[in-house]
Amino acid sequence: MPFISCTVDGSDHLANLRRLVMVRWVALALMTSLTLVVPGALEIPLPQAPLLAIIGLTALFNGLVHWRVRQSDSATPVELFTQLLIDIAALSALVFFSGGATNPLVSLLLPPVAIAALTLPVRCVVAIGAIAVAAYSALMVFYVPLPMSDATRATRLHLLGMWLTFAVSALMIAWFVVRMTRLIRERDAELAAAREQALRDERIMAIGTLAAGAAHELGTPLGTMALLAGELAGDPLLPAAARADIALLRQQIGVCKEIITGLSRRASAERLENTDLQAVDRWLDNLRQRWHALRPQAASRLEISGARPVPAIANDPRLEQAVLNLLNNAASASAATIDIRLDWSNGQIVIDIHDHGPGFPPAVLKQGGQTAFPPHEHGSGIGLLLTRSAIEQIGGRLLLLNPPEGGALARLELNPRT
Repeated sequence: MPFISCTVDGSDHLANLRRLVMVRWVALALMTSLTLVVPGALEIPLPQAPLLAIIGLTALFNGLVHWRVRQSDSATPVELFTQLLIDIAALSALVFFSGGATNPLVSLLLPPVAIAALTLPVRCVVAIGAIAVAAYSALMVFYVPLPMSDATRATRLHLLGMWLTFAVSALMIAWFVVRMTRLIRERDAELAAAREQALRDERIMAIGTLAAGAAHELGTPLGTMALLAGELAGDPLLPAAARADIALLRQQIGVCKEIITGLSRRASAERLENTDLQAVDRWLDNLRQRWHALRPQAASRLEISGARPVPAIANDPRLEQAVLNLLNNAASASAATIDIRLDWSNGQIVIDIHDHGPGFPPAVLKQGGQTAFPPHEHGSGIGLLLTRSAIEQIGGRLLLLNPPEGGALARLELNPRT
């Protein structure tokens, strides 16, 4: 393997290359200004022709690199390594024609080494450092001297140049480090969010496995209850009041059996991947009617707004279950009528479920859907966790709010399907 082979992950090298191009434009502007101003202002006999030629060639090259990074969506570590080598070569050529190592600008060989240390693997950093040291050493022997008759004035100018070089190097390195640090923090935040999502997905998979087993086991007791309820309904001695209760019991048992059957049918991958499309207003109204069959004592009001045509939405069982969970939470929070609002605009479907209860507690607003809550009298505490996971899996977003008019508002933001 060649010594300078930089075969590491290059996902961030395009961004680093763009920053390097920007820094190079600033450095070239500074070099051009010094080349044009110094001979007249400080009476230093600089060979302007070769210096401007080197600056011009470097600017032309940087323009080509600028165009390349704007057109591309990736870069390799070798490209960044090569760009730093070119910076060292260009600066060495400029210093060669302007006094060699006696020129304080020779210290600008340090920023490429610092940039390499921040962005490249060890072997590349060692190579860049060795080449920079070799260039500095060569410039101590091989250079075009500048004739300066006044030693005292030359010393003052050298000190001024050292200050300028330090200021430029400090600004370049600080700017690059700040940008890199921000990038690292953003990546750390993304990795933390990805780890949390993976943990939630694992919990959801475990819950799904348990739910599938429970659905299978519930078939037998539900069948037994349906049989007994049918026998009781056929008893001629049964009072009329009890007969109405038995009818409701049989209806609810039938709904439970339909849920279990639907769970088995929807669990198949083919069902999830090949869902049919349906107008969102009709889909939501049908889902609301099904929910009322499960909770006949609850009341809801559906308000639909949005310009025609009505967008279509995938009839995804995960989305259905998520909406049912939110409706159940709203019905448990308040016995008042639940307001359901459907709107679509700007390529987005919004479903608001607003109850008139006490509102979401602060803990739910902060962590709702991120973790399971302890079981309570109205449920097991995992409804929001399942709902958020389902919504995110289909590319949507769940927002929990306490609106100024009171109550709790759960908002679903979904993408329509065509």
